Amino acid sequence: MEYMYAALLLHKLGKEVSEDAVKSVVAAAGASVDDSKVKSLVASLKGVNIDAELASASLVSAAPAHSAAEAKKEEAPKKEEKHEAAAEGLSALFG
Repeated sequence: MEYMYAALLLHKLGKEVSEDAVKSVVAAAGASVDDSKVKSLVASLKGVNIDAELASASLVSAAPAHSAAEAKKEEAPKKEEKHEAAAEGLSALFG
């Protein structure tokens, strides 16, 4: 993850996302640098429009979060109904 954060930081600052730059950022953060991960990241990002990817990622991640919140709201009344039904069953047993 630290390699991706380094690339995002470099991009935000308008710097080139190169192997040396990513290594410098990761090392400055106090993490050990894995050269193969750095090379893989830089190769993966070559030719990618990072701004466009970030914009589309934020749109995609916002939709499921909204749906999850709605699902939780719908689940809450169902649980209460089950508790009420269980209480009615117990009262029938004990009068």
